[in-house]
Amino acid sequence: MTHRLPSYFHLHLVSDSTGETLTTIAKAASVQYSQVRPIEHIHPLVRAPRQLERVLQEIESAPGIVLYTIVNKDLSTRLEERCKELALPCLHVLEPIMKVFESYLGAPQTPIVAGQHVLDADYFRRIDALNFTMAHDDGQLPDDLNDADIIILGVSRTSKTPTSIYLAQRGYKTANVPLVPGIPLPEALTQPHKAFVVCLVASVDRIAEIRRNRVRMMSDRNLDDYVDREQIAQELMHSRRLCARYGWPVIDVTRRSVEETAATIIKMLHDRADKDELLAEENSGREQNF
Repeated sequence: MTHRLPSYFHLHLVSDSTGETLTTIAKAASVQYSQVRPIEHIHPLVRAPRQLERVLQEIESAPGIVLYTIVNKDLSTRLEERCKELALPCLHVLEPIMKVFESYLGAPQTPIVAGQHVLDADYFRRIDALNFTMAHDDGQLPDDLNDADIIILGVSRTSKTPTSIYLAQRGYKTANVPLVPGIPLPEALTQPHKAFVVCLVASVDRIAEIRRNRVRMMSDRNLDDYVDREQIAQELMHSRRLCARYGWPVIDVTRRSVEETAATIIKMLHDRADKDELLAEENSGREQNF
């Protein structure tokens, strides 16, 4: 007799902080089981026994998988015990990772509630990057592109804005500039600067599909050139020629998620930094020899 999979399952995410870490981990795991739909119950900021008891009542009424990140030992023990009574799987998702750290470092952990959200220099760097990126979306304020860490180029509908925002959340000041045939590049872009420039492209069919969906939401329906496949092909050819002229790398995002595109850009940026550092060391060695 074959086991029939359920169409959905309940997934309880219990956290003493915002729950962002849990949500990310749960999503990464649940997408591996696309045939079953998770019904998420997010329980953030659980820091007192009374709050936990309300969560336990919800878990009992909608039993399922329980994942948690709670620092307080009494609360986590209570959650574990109750889930055991209900015969439900319950896992502190960071515990296996912390055990590896503790074993390797030879030092016990010092639990901190919401430690990943501390208002430190890195936090404010990311906020600053996000502000910069929002102010430099779609070619805005092109005169100070030299302040950017990354500049993303591309024709319309190549995911420039979402990729820029994702990179900003990682702390990179990112500007994005649309490439339109007949419209020159911002002068600052062709002048010497320190920003890493990368161009995004996609297949003609993919861009045409996204643009058609975009047009349906617009009141102006006279946008035939915008969705014309030949026109799109010319735009892509124009962008590739520009990149070849200036030596800018190109990433095809047709089958890439925003996260994958951003990860590729970050790797390219780091690779360039390593090459620049190696070149600087070589030049320094030559000067010393002279």
